[in-house]
Amino acid sequence: MTMDPAQLAHARKVADAVLYEGYLLYPYRQSSQKNQVRFQFGVLMPPAFVAADSSERSASRTECLAEPRGAAEVDITVRFLRLQRRLVQAVTPGGGLRETDRLEVDGTEFTSWDEADECEHRFRVPLADLLGSGLQREFRSGSAETDEELTDAQGHVAGRLLRHRAAVDLAVRASAELLPGPYGAVRLQVRAENRTAPPAPPGTRDEALRHAMLAVHLLIGIDGGTFLSLTDPPEWAAPAAAACVNEGTWPVLAGPPECRNLLLSAPVILPDHPEIAPESAGDLFDATEIDEILTLRTLALTDTEKAEARATDPRAAQLIDRLDDMPPEMMDKLHGAIRYLETASPRPAGQGPAGTESAGMDFPTDFPGREFPDQGATARPAVPWWDPGADSSVSPETDRVLIAGVAVARGSRVRMRPGSRRADAQDLFLAGRDAVVEAVLQDVDGQVHVAVSPASDPVAELQRSHGRFLYFAPDEIEPVGTNQEETP
Repeated sequence: MTMDPAQLAHARKVADAVLYEGYLLYPYRQSSQKNQVRFQFGVLMPPAFVAADSSERSASRTECLAEPRGAAEVDITVRFLRLQRRLVQAVTPGGGLRETDRLEVDGTEFTSWDEADECEHRFRVPLADLLGSGLQREFRSGSAETDEELTDAQGHVAGRLLRHRAAVDLAVRASAELLPGPYGAVRLQVRAENRTAPPAPPGTRDEALRHAMLAVHLLIGIDGGTFLSLTDPPEWAAPAAAACVNEGTWPVLAGPPECRNLLLSAPVILPDHPEIAPESAGDLFDATEIDEILTLRTLALTDTEKAEARATDPRAAQLIDRLDDMPPEMMDKLHGAIRYLETASPRPAGQGPAGTESAGMDFPTDFPGREFPDQGATARPAVPWWDPGADSSVSPETDRVLIAGVAVARGSRVRMRPGSRRADAQDLFLAGRDAVVEAVLQDVDGQVHVAVSPASDPVAELQRSHGRFLYFAPDEIEPVGTNQEETP
């Protein structure tokens, strides 16, 4: 497809994260309870199992909007995993082989497990051929069986690994229709369907998974045209975007922000132009978040736990080895990124980015390995967004709120009446008690909250020094007395 290779690589990196999302969860051991029920995203079961279990699906449906130009062509790639059963066989004293759950060879443990085999099918078609009834393509990922001998340090065969994967049949149906109006846009539909017919109808989900397509997602490109965002469409396309029906998938614009001819349709909700954080050191099977927490927890595993994880899955073994060898610099990157430092230009010592004062801190002028462009720099805010000082229109110590016709502000005496929407049983002890207002605050959504200290509370002064108060909505307190502005 005529596409910038860097843009396609950007999109495929996110697609790879989708492919293995939830594949194996921390602590990456098959004995862990959370790894007993696997594969929850983008599962397309064989039709025979779906007929018996309506909670599963055998097909996904993607609908999106595009603006073609000239003789546009559509490039469709369907990607998924299928199970690969790994069995361990040990050599018997008589020289035969017997199945076993575990086998240790020279300190390395091998276990039976369901691994994953990556499958990808792609075709390209003129958009004109999709108008009307469209077309269908059928693909087969054939069955296969391989074996791997396990030998000890002396070269003696101790056992073998037997891997088997069943055949999976996929049908992809694509069609397009012109949208009414002067814009020449089209609605594109792509349906991916599992048409596998197992030798016998699967009786359980585990049996059905051996003939399923897992983490199914699509990369759709258009050569000679652009896609429209379904989450933020132009006004003229909003009704058509709302009419798109997507089942078991969520299509978004893919690639970097300037890319408009590539779409990722995934079984998880993503924003337009999703990306993996550059600080991420590698896949943790949860590549969209919490890299630092998972890394620290994994490094804290015992040697025995790590050995079991390595024996569970080759990808888990690679993950453990990668984190064990992670240099401190990579760990520092995981701890957080200050984006304005990545975009700001160098400043003299004592001056913050973009002309803001840095409160006596020296801003580095020779930051190693990094260049700071002069244009487009993002200034560090003088006051953090969450600080009351960031918005001069609010002043918690002087602001007031009108309750039952009385202006309540700092120093006002009120009676606490916790509402029914509060779930804390401790609030029962506050009902009917008097309190003194400490501040009237507004959150980022404009909701008003009144901070109070219970009257005659022996630790009120200590709590006040720590800034620890009780918080109520205006309808959960009532004014007491007529003097509403006494200083506590």
